[in-house]
Amino acid sequence: MAPVGLLARLRSLYMKHQDEPALSLQTLIIFSVALTLLYVVPFYLSPDTRPSPSLSRDAPSVIRARIRSVTGSCIISSLLVLWVIVDKGHSSVAAALRLLGWWPIGLGDIARSLLLTMILFVGPLFERAVVEGEWRTWFRGSKLAESLGGWIGWRNYVAGPVTEEVIFRSVIVPLHLLARVSPGRVVFVAPLYFGIAHVHHFYEFRLTHPDTSILAALLRSILQFAYTTVFGWYATFLYLRTGSLPAVILVHSFCNWCGLPRFWGRVDATESADALPARGKEDPETTSAADAPAKLGIGWSVTYYALLVAGAVGFSFALWPLTESYHGAVPFE
Repeated sequence: MAPVGLLARLRSLYMKHQDEPALSLQTLIIFSVALTLLYVVPFYLSPDTRPSPSLSRDAPSVIRARIRSVTGSCIISSLLVLWVIVDKGHSSVAAALRLLGWWPIGLGDIARSLLLTMILFVGPLFERAVVEGEWRTWFRGSKLAESLGGWIGWRNYVAGPVTEEVIFRSVIVPLHLLARVSPGRVVFVAPLYFGIAHVHHFYEFRLTHPDTSILAALLRSILQFAYTTVFGWYATFLYLRTGSLPAVILVHSFCNWCGLPRFWGRVDATESADALPARGKEDPETTSAADAPAKLGIGWSVTYYALLVAGAVGFSFALWPLTESYHGAVPFE
């Protein structure tokens, strides 16, 4: 007789003959809020991680201390939820590890998830690679080492994506499944914790930018909450469809690298120093206007926005086919 797989185990959570879910809704909310606080609150308990008017969150010492803090939070949270899945969900350790997205490592799922995200970002990729000329540096190992060599780059592209996806996908999403929340609701509800976890940046921004008006800082935080929540919807959908924690980590890192797409204005050839021809040191006062990059024609902007629309259309068509996976956590019905 074939062994019962993860998908079959999770389907059983939704069977009508079951009287009660493994977790109640009240317990689910308490767990989710507690795990979110466990991720954020330690930042303010130590002078090494707590921001101040004279100490930015981008200071290397703060970044190092915060990475240590969130790493500990991730380990504690993962072990706790692993125990909950085994004990309350009556699951084996192997099945629990699969529900947490740690195993198996599906290279195909990772590649398809990244491809899907690149389709969506084809416009911004065109702007960075072709318009700004960054493609010249993409294949240099030294450029990657430079990006990850600084603490800000390490936080944005490695530590941040790994720890945030562990907490807000690998840990919080399985709790919702144990509470028998439908997959559609999980996609839209679970990421709210991810968005709320970024609200504390309002306080940090006000500390380090006291001259900025409260309204401007509030609008900045609202925008950040909006796009982190939207990304959370997408990442949660990918997680449920592929069951792959590495896939959502890589997609998160890629989105951090791309940043928010441009939705207005003309594209311009603001090439980096590495992409421009080497001319040696120059005196800014003696550098002529002719040395500055020429203003690009309107055709470049038209191409960018056409690709932005084409990427969104292609993404909508490829969303379901490219996320189809045998390792998916739950079926979307």
